[in-house]
Amino acid sequence: MIIIGTILAYFCILLLISRITGHKADNEAFFRANGQSPWYLVAFGMIGASISGVTFVSVPGMVMTSDMTYMQTCLGFILGYFAVAFLLLPVYYRLKLTTIYSYLQSRLGRRSYKTGASFFLLSKMTGAAVRFYVVCMILQRFVLDAYGVPFPVTVVVLVALIWLYTRRGGIRTLVLTDTFQTLCMLLALLLIIYKVVDALGMNLSEAAQAIANDGHSRVFVFDDWVSKQNFWKQFLSGIFIVVVMTGLDQDMMQKNLTCKTLREAQKDMCTYGFAFAPANLLFLSLGVLLMMYFNRVGQVLPDMPDNLMLQAVAGGQLGTLVVVLFTIGIVAACFSSADSALTALTTTFCVDICNRRKDEKLRKQAHLGMSVVFVLFILVFRYVNSTSLIDAIYTIVSYTYGPLLGLFAFGLCTKRAVNDKLTPYIAVASPLLCFALDTIVSKTTGYKFGYELLMLNGLITFSACYFLPARK
Repeated sequence: MIIIGTILAYFCILLLISRITGHKADNEAFFRANGQSPWYLVAFGMIGASISGVTFVSVPGMVMTSDMTYMQTCLGFILGYFAVAFLLLPVYYRLKLTTIYSYLQSRLGRRSYKTGASFFLLSKMTGAAVRFYVVCMILQRFVLDAYGVPFPVTVVVLVALIWLYTRRGGIRTLVLTDTFQTLCMLLALLLIIYKVVDALGMNLSEAAQAIANDGHSRVFVFDDWVSKQNFWKQFLSGIFIVVVMTGLDQDMMQKNLTCKTLREAQKDMCTYGFAFAPANLLFLSLGVLLMMYFNRVGQVLPDMPDNLMLQAVAGGQLGTLVVVLFTIGIVAACFSSADSALTALTTTFCVDICNRRKDEKLRKQAHLGMSVVFVLFILVFRYVNSTSLIDAIYTIVSYTYGPLLGLFAFGLCTKRAVNDKLTPYIAVASPLLCFALDTIVSKTTGYKFGYELLMLNGLITFSACYFLPARK
């Protein structure tokens, strides 16, 4: 009952913010917050939007199998955010875009534009469903199973709550709710770390030294070129992951485009870009501390890395407060990413697919429709997931965001025309070819593509656009 009460109180605060910011909100407020968002609020809120509930569950458990090598990817993230701030944002602000895929229409053509928007809808709906599945799964496991609540009911109720507080103000509401949710998430993370350190009988200085001396604190891998944890694979993948998942993602860019000026948007992007690495370092450090704790109390480590955090919380040895804090952190992180995803999906559908930017009735219907489809995707993922959640997201990204990377790279880096009629076929063929290559190479050589599959996918799309003759 403590957890349910905590979640209800949390939602009451979100609904209050929604009521204040949604007053007299029109489509311009829903899509762009009237271009009046303070950059520092956007930057702080973007930390929570970027760190989803998947991070809470998967990143601490990564240390079991790959130590702290995920930090190599996070270092690449920093350069990726700078690339987005100084290469992509100037283009978006110069063209005064509501959705970033409008760029493809002016540069490549109408079919390229519709293809890019369609791939975003598929990619974002799938990735957001994976992330939100986490909070549904955890609440079901820790609370609702005891009351006999079916999992589909849990999903429907939680998505309905998100729809309720985003349906009026849209992005104008999210700038403030994301700030509140990021604050809740970071406080929960810090307090959980403090409780684990206290359970180990250490102070913070001793805990930091113990983490540094632990064998699982290894960060860099330079000597194994076959390994997925090789530094250059992870670092370069981190750059391209940010360029694609932030710079070419309407969800992530929509808040940045609400800043008053380009300069403020760039300050926002660089600020939270730097904050992303230390935030993930805290999650990885928590994973090392949890492994120490398990060894201290003689508890067997879980078979699946994703279960490290869940087993530590479910065991109860760390106290009820940790369960409550973990629930707050998970809910804050998941809802911060899910609410902005639904808003971005609605925006793209209305502006890019239907070309009806000012139709408020369509916007309300689309927002409700996206919520229904979101529920269906989550339920489907529940029955097909068989891998680490964080890897599942990046695998999905590698296949669905690759064509977006290739199309934008072609438009920005060349002055050539494209065969706009063939673009949809190229965008579909590229992921299929990547899947075939990954399967063949894996069976013949034993080498398994990692996150670099995203770069290969983008390269294939780029090459096809470049070498196929353009229609005059």
